[in-house]
Amino acid sequence: MNVKELVTAFKEKFGTTPEQAFFAPGRINLIGEHTDYNGGHVFPCAITYGTYAVTRKRDDQLVRLYSVNFPNTGIIEFDLNQLDYDKEHNWANYPKGMIRYILEVGYEIPTGFECVIHGNIPNGAGLSSSASIELLIGVLVDGLFELKIPRLDLIKLGKKVENEFIGVNSGIMDQFAIGMGMKDAGILLDCQTLKYEYAPIQLENHKIIIMNTNKRRELADSKYNERRSECEEALAELQQRLPIEALGQLSEAEFDENQHVITNETVRKRAKHAVYENVRTLKALKELKAGNLEAFGQLMNQSHISLRDDYEVTGIELDRLVEAAWNQPGVIGARMTGAGFGGCAIAIVTNEEVENFIANVGASYLDNIGYEADFYVASIGDGAKEIKVEAEV
Repeated sequence: MNVKELVTAFKEKFGTTPEQAFFAPGRINLIGEHTDYNGGHVFPCAITYGTYAVTRKRDDQLVRLYSVNFPNTGIIEFDLNQLDYDKEHNWANYPKGMIRYILEVGYEIPTGFECVIHGNIPNGAGLSSSASIELLIGVLVDGLFELKIPRLDLIKLGKKVENEFIGVNSGIMDQFAIGMGMKDAGILLDCQTLKYEYAPIQLENHKIIIMNTNKRRELADSKYNERRSECEEALAELQQRLPIEALGQLSEAEFDENQHVITNETVRKRAKHAVYENVRTLKALKELKAGNLEAFGQLMNQSHISLRDDYEVTGIELDRLVEAAWNQPGVIGARMTGAGFGGCAIAIVTNEEVENFIANVGASYLDNIGYEADFYVASIGDGAKEIKVEAEV
């Protein structure tokens, strides 16, 4: 659906013409999995799939929202003076939370507005559609009312919506990648300090293929908590010998020298992944700055092997997808992305091999698992921003 069609939908729903248009992307994490809560780095980027909105101000206090993705919910409306969570308001609680927190930190939103939203982020693919809506509404309100909110503040408000308004205990990576994304660049982000650095990723001759296992992620939450506590156990034992606050502070050599103090072999493996994966993110920055895409691909492969063997969060579906990807011509690297136990994997593939890659990996997955995977061809794009009302989606 292009912006022109969104404008048409806006006219149908609200009987008037929108004045402004905005976009917020989805995101993927290129490398650095299960490192954020271990005091390490992540390496996400914004992608060209995302969420679009066309909008105009109203003369009263009403906010009226319509999503093309959820036509059955119709137009959802609420007053700027009534911004409590409401189960009946479904997806519109994300915009409502953003508006509420922008007001709470002292910005003035003098009137309501109406808005038509459409997202082309594949459903259930773990590409962060909720953070995309949060940052979309953040830049929309900021742009519509010329509030000049610092971008990092919007990012933090998006995380607050997720944690406190919706009630999901997630980190800041999603909102950060979506808010700060830059075309043709990944972001090395320290989740603790929010220090970040862009790394150039020149993919003129390559595409990022997102591969969705289509497996329901039933185990993810309980195993996630289990892995966190295993890493905490490892850290507590290491702290008896080393003055560290997080596993992410260790080099590979320091870990290798001291790993024997971790008494449980499984716990030792979990800690090894956390340390080595964090080091891989730093190596990734270095290789990409030097233009070594092939070396970056090797780091992606090593990441998956570590997540499979040491952290044990992949599962047969992700492993079959990634192993099939490794066997295809034109593949720079492939790995699972996200929490694991289902969800998505990513691969970097040369342009001329994309069609064959999708056909071959798809056939192999169907053969091994018994149902189909979905594939999406993505590029690395900009973060949340205002776009021209005539822009194409």
